[in-house]
Amino acid sequence: MEATLGAPTHLATRAGARMIRVASVPASHPYVRAVTADPDIVVLPDPPVPGGAPGQWWPPVVLDAAWVERHAEDADVVHVHFGTESFGLAELRAALDAAHRVGWPVVMTVHDLEHPQLRDQDHYVAQLGILLELADAVLTLTPGAADEVWRRWGRHATVVPHPRVLPPGWSAPHPDRAAPGARKVATHLKDLRPGIDAPSAVRALADASRGLVTAGADVEVHLRDRTRDDPLAAALRAQCASEGLTLVEHARLDDDELAAHLATLDACLLPYGHGTHSGWLELCWDLGVPVIVPRIGFLAEQHEDGSVLSIAPFDQPEAVGDLEHALDLALRMPSARSTDRREIVARRAQERAVADRIVVETHRALYSRLVEGAR
Repeated sequence: MEATLGAPTHLATRAGARMIRVASVPASHPYVRAVTADPDIVVLPDPPVPGGAPGQWWPPVVLDAAWVERHAEDADVVHVHFGTESFGLAELRAALDAAHRVGWPVVMTVHDLEHPQLRDQDHYVAQLGILLELADAVLTLTPGAADEVWRRWGRHATVVPHPRVLPPGWSAPHPDRAAPGARKVATHLKDLRPGIDAPSAVRALADASRGLVTAGADVEVHLRDRTRDDPLAAALRAQCASEGLTLVEHARLDDDELAAHLATLDACLLPYGHGTHSGWLELCWDLGVPVIVPRIGFLAEQHEDGSVLSIAPFDQPEAVGDLEHALDLALRMPSARSTDRREIVARRAQERAVADRIVVETHRALYSRLVEGAR
């Protein structure tokens, strides 16, 4: 639920309940909407960014100490998810100190221990140190990440799994009862953000999939038509051509287009060189698509049901052999548009419905406890 700044403090939506107003960093993000989908939680809209486009939330104005002081009566708790990287360390500390001065407990969800949008991690790691020092409660997505938070910063982090990513109302394609088509494998280089090891991933995929291509499988490399690194994009075009891989360049897909595309895959390779968790992996899981991930961060812990296959990082010599084996395993799983795949999607939707209710209740109970303790 969203609300305007200055929403009434004592709105109640269930017996004895008190509306909890959350200043979320950010607010307008699907993850945030999913974990706060409770009638007792109001998420304040992202304040307009000076000079920013309509709907732009970054850099988040909520992390400005002066803004916090001006809106002291408008929120009950601040929850930081991501978007801090443009702030100086002193600025970030001042904002969190201001939150405490005005009586807002600070919640931090550790999505990234290594930031996928950055090459140099030093500043971001220093930011994590400040956030984890000053947070009143810490959440993260996997047990491995929680262990890492404890080992490096001595903070206990509650593990709260990632919620459903598939857009509401989306339904799996009906089974194709015609003769089965070619199996399809793809990797998605997006806009070549720093966390993607594109050349190594493409090289490993080409080497590991030669037998599949010979057998008639479609092996695709997807690249945005606008990237952050034009020389690298040109080199990747040449690399795909020389390796015999199909390069597909296109504009950024919206949520429905992306889900429809991924649903056609028999396996999806995540081309990451560094990172911690992945929302893309979660969307593939919702869609029943087997995912192959390098052993970086805690990707493999997000779903430990055999649907996420881990391989050596792409810069390791064993990556090609691992990937060849993973592709063989993935292609033994239900194919795209099969009845079995459709049943997997339906079953996982039911599992998500149960798990997501727990995720939302965990957030509501945490906010309530912190807010009561701050009074």
